[in-house]
Amino acid sequence: QLQLVESGGGLVQPGGSLRLSCAASGFTLGASTIGWFRQAPGKEREGVSCIRSGGGTTNYEDSVKGRFTISRDNAKNTVYLQMNSLKPEDTAVYYCAARTLYGSSCSMERYAYTYWGQGTQVTVSS
Repeated sequence: QLQLVESGGGLVQPGGSLRLSCAASGFTLGASTIGWFRQAPGKEREGVSCIRSGGGTTNYEDSVKGRFTISRDNAKNTVYLQMNSLKPEDTAVYYCAARTLYGSSCSMERYAYTYWGQGTQVTVSS
């Protein structure tokens, strides 16, 4: 059974850091394109970052460039999202999602992804 499980969310002060993890089971994460998305209350789910299968091309939404870093540990079958210099507007539920067709592009569109985790809450507040 293919499954994604996010962890690492929590409450952090503005300027702080968190590292989110997306652990996969039932498929090889390194052979899949993985996206991170977030959804704040009353807002649409938006793409934050993605990492492509194989070579690992990455992409970032403009508001997180220079602050967030996506990476992958194939041995642990896990993708990470390192979030630094967090701002209150980063507050949201963060989801990871997978496109399991090898070579799928690094899309920031939620409709491109088939499998989703349950989400982890990130709250940035003083």
